[in-house]
Amino acid sequence: MWTAPPAKLRTGAKGAAVLALQQRLTELGYWNGKADGSFGQLTQQAVYALQKAAGLSRDGVVGAKTRKALAGGVRPKAKSDSGYVVEINKKKQLIMLVDDGEIQQIFNTSTGSGERYQTKDGGTAIASTPAGRYRVSRQIDGWRDAPLGLLWRPKYFNGGIAVHGSHSIPPYAASHGCARLSIAAMNWIWNNDKMPKGTRVRVY
Repeated sequence: MWTAPPAKLRTGAKGAAVLALQQRLTELGYWNGKADGSFGQLTQQAVYALQKAAGLSRDGVVGAKTRKALAGGVRPKAKSDSGYVVEINKKKQLIMLVDDGEIQQIFNTSTGSGERYQTKDGGTAIASTPAGRYRVSRQIDGWRDAPLGLLWRPKYFNGGIAVHGSHSIPPYAASHGCARLSIAAMNWIWNNDKMPKGTRVRVY
């Protein structure tokens, strides 16, 4: 049974309580790298993901409500029930790696903001991540300096829309259409072959 820490935990905290938090997040499937007792960006990303799954305010701080969600083992629900699928839940702003209906890993993400932006040819477009069923069709192992910004190790699944690493993954929809992950999370996906070409991607 997971024991809640005595006080709020946030970025910059260190010690046994943070280590226990990281281990509990990992146990529930919220990816946060290696548990090291230091509350950094990856722990914050995992806390965002838990807060999203629990329907809480997304502040990245482990207070009473977030501790209750941890103790209760809150996890999102998958939509797919067969095969290996990368699910992108736009409402909750989560990416989930799902195998035969079982969620293996959960990540904080930031998808299309829904706002209008200026295109490279001077026109305008809406920043959206269209719902649908796709497959990873191409990938780039490195930085891509795209017209709308830098993409780290992108995995394209719908034209120019990709899951990719970024230095900015806020807990709300803010991208031009891609699904952002932390640099470390994207490296983990590549290094563990979790999203090879041909992988099914379901956006909803």
